[in-house]
Amino acid sequence: MNNPWHLYVMALIYILAGIMHFVKPKVYLRIMPRYLPFHKELVLLSGVAEILLGIGLFFKETRTLASFGIITMLLVFLLVHFYMLSSEKASAGFPKWILWARLPLQILLIYWAYSYVIF
Repeated sequence: MNNPWHLYVMALIYILAGIMHFVKPKVYLRIMPRYLPFHKELVLLSGVAEILLGIGLFFKETRTLASFGIITMLLVFLLVHFYMLSSEKASAGFPKWILWARLPLQILLIYWAYSYVIF
C-alpha cells in the first residue's frame, strides 16, 4: 500500500482504543453519561466500532466511509466529554484542564479523519 505513515498511525490509534474497551471496560463505564441506557453494551459497541473503523482506514475502498464513521463517532463522543465536565463525579478524577483540553483535541481529530476522505 502506498499510504502516508500518519494514516497507519491513525488507524492503529483507533484499533488499539477499541481493543481497550474490552481490556479495561470499567474505565469507559465510569465516564458513561447516566442518561444513556445499556452502558456496558454501548462501551462494547463503541469498541467494536473503533476497531472496524480503524481497519477500514487501511483500504482505499473503505477509507472514506471509515473516515466519516470516525467523524460521526467523535461527534457522538463529545457528549461524553461534556458530561465529564458536568460534575466532579462524572470527571472520573481527571483535572478540569485536561477535560477542557480534550474539546479542541476532538476538533483536531475530526479534521485529521476528514483529511483522508477521498472525493
